[in-house]
Amino acid sequence: MASELEAPAQEVPPAANPEAQTAAPSKQSVDPWNVAGEVGEDGKVKAIDYHKLVEDFGTKLIDQALLDRFERVTGHKPHRFMRRQIVFSERDLGVILDRYEKGEPFFLYTGRGPSSDSMHIGHTQVFDFCKWLQDVFDVPLVIMLTDDEKFLFSEKRTVEEVIGYSRANCRDIISIGFDPAKTFIFSDYEFMGGAFYKNVTRFARMVTYNTAKAIFGFNESSNIGKIHFASIQGATAFATTFPHIFGEDEKKTATIPCLIPCAIDQDPYFRLTRDCAARLKYAKPSLIHSRFLDALQGPGSKMSASIDVLNTSAIFMKDTPKQIKDKINKYAFSGGQETAEQQRELGGNPDVDVSYQYLQFFMEDDEELRTIGQNYREGKLLTGELKAICIKHLQEYVAAFQERRSKVTDEVVANFMSVRPLTWGGNPRVQRTVPVVEDGPSAAAGAEGEGGDGKLTKNQLKKMEKMKANAAKKAAKAAEKDAAKTTAS
Repeated sequence: MASELEAPAQEVPPAANPEAQTAAPSKQSVDPWNVAGEVGEDGKVKAIDYHKLVEDFGTKLIDQALLDRFERVTGHKPHRFMRRQIVFSERDLGVILDRYEKGEPFFLYTGRGPSSDSMHIGHTQVFDFCKWLQDVFDVPLVIMLTDDEKFLFSEKRTVEEVIGYSRANCRDIISIGFDPAKTFIFSDYEFMGGAFYKNVTRFARMVTYNTAKAIFGFNESSNIGKIHFASIQGATAFATTFPHIFGEDEKKTATIPCLIPCAIDQDPYFRLTRDCAARLKYAKPSLIHSRFLDALQGPGSKMSASIDVLNTSAIFMKDTPKQIKDKINKYAFSGGQETAEQQRELGGNPDVDVSYQYLQFFMEDDEELRTIGQNYREGKLLTGELKAICIKHLQEYVAAFQERRSKVTDEVVANFMSVRPLTWGGNPRVQRTVPVVEDGPSAAAGAEGEGGDGKLTKNQLKKMEKMKANAAKKAAKAAEKDAAKTTAS
């Protein structure tokens, strides 16, 4: 049997997008629902111009000074996404670093629009980064499953269908490895009500139809659910939406901001949210933006689970090793030459090569990645050899994910989605910002989970420690069972 590292016989790179070859010239288009690169005079799709998006959206590039400060404040080397400008833009990230430095509370917020029964590798990148941020900052994370959005923005899907996708995607998200003690995952259909709905209506009253049209491009034919959805996505950025996590004293929790890691196409929602937050006297959310993982067809596109009917643009988390290998070899756009001889003579272009772009996301070693790119440019590495390296990394990544997912039971899903207190530590180098108080009448008068003055009692701290200990015991038992199975096999 031939080694998987051997170059396949086919060296001709597939076309990036056959339909785009004759398309009329157009500007790039990036919004929460559509992403398309500029089409040039030659009819070819160009890569997304992220610097232009920064200018158009009014965000800031993450520069070396901010990366240095991140490392200095957190004690952690910036994630490879940050080092490679995959995560490249921000709004008020410095505010979050200020709060972490002082030991002041904040939380992480991200989400997933469930449009299929399996996420793809483009979806998991944001969640991988969120897990890393959660581990670095040791703060709560809320994950929103926008099943209502996927119903409102589709003419064909039923409510039951999108709720089913939510459950399947929740299993995928849990499989990233989030800590259940400090992670709350919720479905809009299931969680809407109470404090959440209060904030939705507060937000909705701030936004006129003309504003929604200007920001999102809605028109008179758009259903009112689409127009209203911005208030649902925005309200999730407020700590007051989650009294079970932060307490019921809105005067105090309104000052707690969140950090939202998301792809740059979601920024319009949160520009509006930041404006409404200021008017509501809530803390503005901070954002950190990532670029898109290209579809297999190449630059100017992004992977899509909802439109990829034939599964030819994306690597899905349920794909087999053979499917991954076949997709990369058959569909992955190449920056190489048409023949091996030309490649050795002229070299290739890793900047547009999908396999190399994927390695930027998945390969941790900066020097190894740089060497691969240089060898490809110089013709020392053939297209098939580069694809083989990419295939190996993707197969390992997806296999590890599938192994974790096989252990996510209905009980695990129910726990992550249950309305419950969360526990977290924050900056270990700063004293606890919520001091301990003696139990007494004031505690009984206060919000659930807090003393009347917003401080944790000794009994409440003991409960938190007990929850952590129980979680550790469960994890240890699970590890013992896994070890026993491995020994038996």
